[in-house]
Amino acid sequence: MQDFTSIPIVDLSQDKQKVAAAVRKACCESGFFYVINHGVDEALQTRLEQLSHRFFQQDEATKMQIRMALGGKAWRGYFPVGGELTSGQPDMKEGLYLGTELPRDHPKVKAGVPLHGPNLFPALPGFKETILEYIEAVTQLGHRLMQVMGLSLGLAEDYFQQHYTRDPLILFRIFHYPPDPNPQNSASWGVGEHTDYGLLTILKQDDCGGLQVKSRSRWVEAPPVPGSFVCNIGDMLDRMTRGLYRSTPHRVKNLSGRNRYSYPLFFDPGFDTEVKALPLAQVIRDDSEERWDKANVHAFQGTYGDYILSKVSKVFPELKEDVLEKNS
Repeated sequence: MQDFTSIPIVDLSQDKQKVAAAVRKACCESGFFYVINHGVDEALQTRLEQLSHRFFQQDEATKMQIRMALGGKAWRGYFPVGGELTSGQPDMKEGLYLGTELPRDHPKVKAGVPLHGPNLFPALPGFKETILEYIEAVTQLGHRLMQVMGLSLGLAEDYFQQHYTRDPLILFRIFHYPPDPNPQNSASWGVGEHTDYGLLTILKQDDCGGLQVKSRSRWVEAPPVPGSFVCNIGDMLDRMTRGLYRSTPHRVKNLSGRNRYSYPLFFDPGFDTEVKALPLAQVIRDDSEERWDKANVHAFQGTYGDYILSKVSKVFPELKEDVLEKNS
């Protein structure tokens, strides 16, 4: 793990090779970077924020009308505060799980492929349309960033799209972190220490702050930067680059005294894609003793679907038992 003191800002309007060099430096040092001049419409983002606030301001019974248990194998819908686990501990947040909208007659949905299917939307005017427009806009940004990622690794610009992300697995979350009733409690976290599973996370955060990234010597704040997204790489890109690019532990604690909202989109390999090391002259190193979970991501063999199901099952153990095992 590198020792760093801040998260760099990458301007996507600059020369592509300059952007790639900045991304490479960030991925080798912190695994995190902000992007500005990304092209995602600000008015769309504002609509997303307004509708998200309206959804979470509803009473619990109304929100539970689209609870995750009703989403089946697609694993979509609402979960209440404490309903998601990180490292076995309940998070102090509630959320809405969404993803690429697929109709029930889509071949993957008919085949019962997990994490694929229709979303569960609340009965709020404009919510569905805004969510789907936002997912599409940030997915296109994800393709653009993976082109830069390819260049940063000395690969072809379309390397990831050709081999991994022609049909990416897109999972989108809206999280609400209520004000922490006991901010001095060191065991209470909005999200506990963890790394992300896949290729790339593209996060829209509000102005409350609370995101922290683990450096070798300290936890580094990732404060809100107007007009930006926070990007970080996940375990699969760590594995594919043989540890050259690091998936860095991070966590969230809402100390603002206000309601905090965040909007992570996970841009990941296709569900059926076999994950392999990239053609790089980098030696694989077992860093499991240094990792927060003591896991060796480089030992994994198989498809991305195999990997993510093993992880998500630990986040929602009851849903795993009720949905996957009963329907397998």
